[in-house]
Amino acid sequence: MKLYDFDGMFDEKLGAYIQKHASEHTESEWEDIIPRMYAKFGDTPIKAIGATPRKFYAAISDADLIKCLKAHLKQQISVSEFLCEAIEGRNLTDLLIPLLDGAPSEREYAVNLIGADDKVIKKYLKMLVESTDEDFKSRLADCIKEKADLVTEEALGLYASGADKEYMLEIMSRSVVRDERIFDILIGEFRRDDENVPMHASYLAAYGDERALPYLLDKIDGEGVTFIEYQELKYAIEALGGEYTKERDFSNDPYYEIIKAHSVSSADVFGAGGLNGVINGDITGGQGNAEK
Repeated sequence: MKLYDFDGMFDEKLGAYIQKHASEHTESEWEDIIPRMYAKFGDTPIKAIGATPRKFYAAISDADLIKCLKAHLKQQISVSEFLCEAIEGRNLTDLLIPLLDGAPSEREYAVNLIGADDKVIKKYLKMLVESTDEDFKSRLADCIKEKADLVTEEALGLYASGADKEYMLEIMSRSVVRDERIFDILIGEFRRDDENVPMHASYLAAYGDERALPYLLDKIDGEGVTFIEYQELKYAIEALGGEYTKERDFSNDPYYEIIKAHSVSSADVFGAGGLNGVINGDITGGQGNAEK
């Protein structure tokens, strides 16, 4: 199977385009332009291939799409968004599942492409406990949280054993089906762990059981609460339908001063307007690099 480095082709054309037009746009404008150029490139015919990148992958069978992904990863050829789009546009979970036992790069792509499918949630939990890559563990946890009720017993067991305790708390807090064991654990950790009040308050907010309100209200009213803790506690209280209106003075709180000193309005961050012009055929017809 012939592999095409579509990202390499795009980068080649992009470099020439930027060199020619660099002074015409600000950095924030380029951040808007480049993704649109990439999307346009996906529908641009490539003479050496006889198809656009999207049409090239659209013509490939399901099994060959997965083979193509594995070959790109093995040969360290960039995996384009167009290949990922083609896989995501079809129901290929069963073909992707074997990659979860493959090389690290295969596992990562498989998780991103499968997402939170019921078929793999228990597998994800096992992978999370076995992995030492925190970024990967976090990605797995994000998927598991979407279907947390599928692994309630497993998460409770792992929590009891001390395995990845914080991940288990985070996962259990997303359970939809009410379970007294989970509520008791979340309350217990909230009351016990004074070093991570904001995090445990967020778990109670996510779990959504209003019986946690008295504990949250008691904690937020404490004299030693910091500004960051106050903010998360207040959010949790409001998320559970409660209210805390007592005025608090955080003028001597170092976190409050830091946040106040560095705060900027959303207008300052997002004020740059998008471009009104339409990008025309500046990236077309490239032949780029091909690999076998």
